Amino acid sequence: MLRYLLMFFLLGLGTRVESHEESGHWSCESESEIRVEAEFKYGVITLDGHTDDWKDIDGSYFPLLPALDPDAENEFKGGKITVKSVHDGRDIFFLLQVDGDYAYSKGESNKCPSVALMFQIGDGASYHNMGGCEEHPTSCTDKSCKGHEVDIMHFSIGSAIPGRLYGGNPLDNRYGNGGDRFGHLVDLYAWNPHCRYLDGIGPPGSANDSSAQNDWKGAWWHSSFTVHSEDESPYADNGKKGTYFFEFSRPLRTMDHLQQDVQFNIGGSSKMSVAFWYPVDGQPWHGSGHYSIYCDWVPIDISVGNSLSGKSVDAASSSSWNVASAFSVILSVAALCVSVFVSYRVFSPKSVSFTPIENNNL
Repeated sequence: MLRYLLMFFLLGLGTRVESHEESGHWSCESESEIRVEAEFKYGVITLDGHTDDWKDIDGSYFPLLPALDPDAENEFKGGKITVKSVHDGRDIFFLLQVDGDYAYSKGESNKCPSVALMFQIGDGASYHNMGGCEEHPTSCTDKSCKGHEVDIMHFSIGSAIPGRLYGGNPLDNRYGNGGDRFGHLVDLYAWNPHCRYLDGIGPPGSANDSSAQNDWKGAWWHSSFTVHSEDESPYADNGKKGTYFFEFSRPLRTMDHLQQDVQFNIGGSSKMSVAFWYPVDGQPWHGSGHYSIYCDWVPIDISVGNSLSGKSVDAASSSSWNVASAFSVILSVAALCVSVFVSYRVFSPKSVSFTPIENNNL
């Protein structure tokens, strides 16, 4: 029963973003220098919505332009968005940072800021039209839209307390889908704006996976908050100047086998995009009324390691190796000396003093 309710909800959600499917020719001038780098940093990030642990990590800066009309004159007035990423060899982490007056209406997600990450899965999946499959909701399946899969993480903060962790949890994961009943940080896949589903759920005729789960975790914060307390946040006064912070993490590799999760490779590259919704002038946002960092996919490079950390690791390793080598040589020399001494004592001929017989007392 729960599966069908979720499917109904998602199909209903898709009907509200019908205007996302633009008519006419779509063009976007590619800029090769636009990209995000996920550096290798081990054990430095804590998912709490705060940015102290990100201060030494470089970011990429993007203007936020309306996804349906990426014209510079319609840029988000709050300012640019900063996108940072690192990985620790197991998980990949993201930080989204965007200036914006504090806006929050408890339980009303479309009156609160919201963010999404989207990644290419299928080789034919386009940024435009969220995968670009031309099938309709009644005909899209994993077969008819094969190759157009995109992976989506969407976080609506209307029921999420700042600084708390949301996303994958045992209660939702046991149902085998990518939902989040507590904070609406959900794990989805799509073939186009009208064919979007929680991981593990799909339309009739598609393969579903009862072992699917929400692999994402995340938290949010606003710089106008001064304490880590529910008493002040998220029930602070609207309109305060400041900056929004959104932190997320996910394993580089997941157990998905139905083309519903992007799989990151260390040393490889993937394609991503970032969406941002904001209640401009206090007006509720709608599904297709989001801002985006670019009019096409943005490459994200999963770094093996940067030069600084590599030098540090090499230097430390070299120093440790030199000490160990010197100690081993000393032990070897000592062992050799002991072996020579023992061998000499064991195998050297025993000399017996000669005593003339006449000197013996009879």
